[in-house]
Amino acid sequence: MSYQDVYERWKNDPEAFWMQAAEAIDWHTPPTKALSDKGDHLYEWFADAKVNTCWNAVDRHVEAGRGEQTAIIYDSPITHTKREISYVELRNRVATLAGALRAKGIEKGDRVIIYMPMVPEALEAMLACSRLGAIHSVVFGGFASNELAVRIDDAKPKAIIAASCGLEPGRVVHYKPLLDEAIDLAAHKPDFCVIFQREQEVAELKEGRDVNWHGFQYGVEPAECVPVEGNHPSYILYTSGTTGQPKGVIRHTAGQLVALNWTMKNIYNVDPGDVFWAASDVGWVVGHSYICYAPLIHGNTTIVFEGKPVGTPDAGTFWRVISEHNVKSFFTAPTAFRAVKREDPAGEYVAKYDTSCLKQVYLAGERADPDTIVWAQEQLKVPVIDHWWQTETGWSIAANPLGIEELPIKLGSPTVPMPGYDIEILDEGGHPVAAGELGAIAIKLPLPPGTLPTLWNAEDRFKSSYLSHFPGYYETGDAGMKDEDGYVYIMARTDDVINVAGHRLSTGGMEEVLAGHPDVAECAVIGVTDQLKGQMPIGFLCLNAGSNRPHDEVTKEVVGLVRSKIGPVAAFKLALVVDRLPKTRSGKILRGTMVSIADGTEWKMPATIDDPTILDEITEALRTIGYASA
Repeated sequence: MSYQDVYERWKNDPEAFWMQAAEAIDWHTPPTKALSDKGDHLYEWFADAKVNTCWNAVDRHVEAGRGEQTAIIYDSPITHTKREISYVELRNRVATLAGALRAKGIEKGDRVIIYMPMVPEALEAMLACSRLGAIHSVVFGGFASNELAVRIDDAKPKAIIAASCGLEPGRVVHYKPLLDEAIDLAAHKPDFCVIFQREQEVAELKEGRDVNWHGFQYGVEPAECVPVEGNHPSYILYTSGTTGQPKGVIRHTAGQLVALNWTMKNIYNVDPGDVFWAASDVGWVVGHSYICYAPLIHGNTTIVFEGKPVGTPDAGTFWRVISEHNVKSFFTAPTAFRAVKREDPAGEYVAKYDTSCLKQVYLAGERADPDTIVWAQEQLKVPVIDHWWQTETGWSIAANPLGIEELPIKLGSPTVPMPGYDIEILDEGGHPVAAGELGAIAIKLPLPPGTLPTLWNAEDRFKSSYLSHFPGYYETGDAGMKDEDGYVYIMARTDDVINVAGHRLSTGGMEEVLAGHPDVAECAVIGVTDQLKGQMPIGFLCLNAGSNRPHDEVTKEVVGLVRSKIGPVAAFKLALVVDRLPKTRSGKILRGTMVSIADGTEWKMPATIDDPTILDEITEALRTIGYASA
């Protein structure tokens, strides 16, 4: 069956399509219908079903006789640790942890915050919550105390599960003092905290509140799986980088199970038993969907990797892991590949490893510039698929569905909409624009299963943030276009479309041109305020390791490239060479913050920034060309 056939089958009868997909899930009580229309553009999927996530992710594989298969591979180049956990061992560990949580009063509907590094115990904590029907909220390990406190006050957890520390190359991140300070700052206080002590740092436990991960599990009765309603929240995940009150995206249990399971074969082209690796963090949506839940629900082996693309120990780490653990499908961020490419432009490290097990690579999180995709394709000799989705959707809006049909790759496009997503490109008035024209990307309601039904305790905010601008649509906040073949192009966040003398231009299009220069490893373009033209673009360039050409030569060449490929209309005259770009821990470039610095307007240190000192470097660079004066 072709992609077109599958997409048409969904479009002709969405409910029948998803009811069929639901047959792959083990239900306690099967759904009698797929979609419930709650009115006011609010929808729920499989609401009348009863089901348990942990049963589907762990126990059912053991019951089916596959208990000896490896469920989780833990690979930590930072601690020089590797170990494998089978499905039967995972079930026993999760059931015991859930039993210990239950013995301390955790029940269905209670919230539990998880504050952990990339260790298998983070997944076990998530699964133990889902086993009991508790709602987990994973907060990225090492997040600042005030940000953690805000999330504690919003989710009101009965318990917090944390590790004593996290590990970065060359340093220990002290989680426990951050957690203690966050609890002091928060108005809401958890009943208890479970602390997983790592040998690199043993934290001090607070008498009466903190319990030891291993100690509190001793001698408890393992917990069975608690069936929950299909519309019971599986988790709350706070979107990063927002100022003020963060948005708590929720995921309903049944829709998540059906959608994620469907994606593993149809999009990622893996069968049960295959090894799937998403090199992300459990604190992000990719970690929820594709380190923890989807691979396990589908019966794959998932990898928990505690390391970096470069520096743990070198730019060959990804290829070592793929080769050693027989990875079939690999998912990472374009930023990670750009870091590897910058260190190893000729691919010398790739050649050191046998990566013949690898059949496909997926990129998401930032726009994948064509240059990075071409580099990866040439090095790895497999399809490199850019696909597009959001924390809010939980899985791909647009992708190349290799498990259905490998569609031609068009550089710069995450290919086509997936079943469930009816994508329109709209102008400011909400009218569809012609093929090839830039506009706001919106999705016709209802959204498919597995996407956000609302925000945690904030329905009005959900409506105003996503549904009010274009009635009948979900507003993605991204700008882009569709071509004559229906391929989608994500050009920028809506606020990264700049207006130069009346021309709406995409910063993403300019970045594509800059990234094509042989000396440029990574780049970003922002629009700064200009009295004459409204906005003017400025480019920031990070050069490849080993590039020793004079900076002014390179900047002159990229200005010429933009002029020839986009035209004088772009008014692109300024480019700066910098050592590094400010990013969130998940690899997104903080363009909005850079704009504020350049314009001299007030800005707030982003909670998710990887290294705050980079902003000082950016400020200095901008001052050399007369910006960032405030």
